[in-house]
Amino acid sequence: MGHWWYRNIVEPGKLPLLLALASFVLAFVVTRAITRLIRAGKGPFRNISPGGLHVHHVVPGVVLMVVGGFIAIAGDRRGFGSGAAAVLFGIGVGLVLDEFALILHLDDVYWTEEGTKSVEVVILTVALVALVLGGFLPFGVNELSPDETADRLTVVRTVAVNFVFALLALVKGKARLAVVGVFVPFVALFGAVRLARPHSPWARRCYRNRPKALARARVRAYRHDRRWSGLRRKVEHLIGGAPDQ
Repeated sequence: MGHWWYRNIVEPGKLPLLLALASFVLAFVVTRAITRLIRAGKGPFRNISPGGLHVHHVVPGVVLMVVGGFIAIAGDRRGFGSGAAAVLFGIGVGLVLDEFALILHLDDVYWTEEGTKSVEVVILTVALVALVLGGFLPFGVNELSPDETADRLTVVRTVAVNFVFALLALVKGKARLAVVGVFVPFVALFGAVRLARPHSPWARRCYRNRPKALARARVRAYRHDRRWSGLRRKVEHLIGGAPDQ
């Protein structure tokens, strides 16, 4: 176990990333637990409202991100300083992304259906950072052999092709597949070749004079949402708490 830890985490310099990820997840879990207790009126926790101004936890989150980020830039990737910076940054990211929906809507939508976007963004961020930690590089560069990596043309071609797949998936309204496809190219390819979402930029432009394709896209989107949206909402409500009715 010690050899694996040194070979895969310490030697490649991934310890700060691991600390940041662990701090991020822990900060998000603790924050959600505290906010749910405040909402239920249980425990010693209360909202911070000096002078009647409600200070959202995104504020200390931004401060911690700034402090941790500058410490990381000023130091190197190893040693106590880099670890401390990673922990501060991870806690800050957890606090900020927990209120991502508030930043997006510029409104206090924490306990509304729109507020569940924060949970979705946190889950996606954890998944992407875990992929980076596991050795996945953007656009499939890590899948090249040493000889192919030495060939710059091959690297550029690989990155360009996978970037196009991710971009097509995004234009077709499949943002999750596009983001994950940056690290897992075949996921982006799956999103790029299938029908676009009916309200996506691709559908508005390319299905404008193709009513059958637009109708099929609407039927497919309806079936997909009916199958998966309910389950996704249940998971988000389980993690972040059910919104107000």
